[in-house]
Amino acid sequence: MKTESREIQDDKLAAIGIGAMIVFIALILVAAVAAAVIIQTAERLQQNAQTTGEDTSRNLAGKLLVRAGFVSTGGPTGAPGTFLPGEAYALYVRLAPGSSPVTINQISYQFMCDLGVVEGGFSNAAQGVIAPMQTGVAMPPTQQLQPGDPYVLWMDAQLVGLIDCSPDNTGIGGVPDTTIRLYLHVGTGGSTYEVLTIGSTAAGSEVI
Repeated sequence: MKTESREIQDDKLAAIGIGAMIVFIALILVAAVAAAVIIQTAERLQQNAQTTGEDTSRNLAGKLLVRAGFVSTGGPTGAPGTFLPGEAYALYVRLAPGSSPVTINQISYQFMCDLGVVEGGFSNAAQGVIAPMQTGVAMPPTQQLQPGDPYVLWMDAQLVGLIDCSPDNTGIGGVPDTTIRLYLHVGTGGSTYEVLTIGSTAAGSEVI
């Protein structure tokens, strides 16, 4: 005679399957979150790198390169301001490689000396003018400097009623400041820093 067993068996296979499915789903969720974080981080790094590259390119390309500097020998004929040797400087410059054309009225300058700071621009011809080296004829403020072309800048460092950072400055206590710091700013582009060393106040004396 066949005996039938009525014992209830504890079947754990289904529970193990459900647990494995839960772990699998959890792994998928974790992987999805990790992938989203990695993608987001990669996009942010790419944007930062692009922004940094654009800023660097603008600051390096959109600036003036100074080739030489002298005590002024007088500005171009017809300029409202007379750039006398005792008051002004003349610099020979070019736009940095890779620069776009720059409008003259976007360029400004700052002289820093023991007495203080003298600021000016090229939208006012009494403060500064720019001319092509080939002609020496002052350009209007709305005209553009072209990459690759050489220019000469005349800048008055002894503006009326302001600090005197000119070549024949009296300095503090009557001791002339022979080291003048100069910044040339180009609109939203870069800035150029130069140190002018005054060995002589005679017209044409080299300062850079």
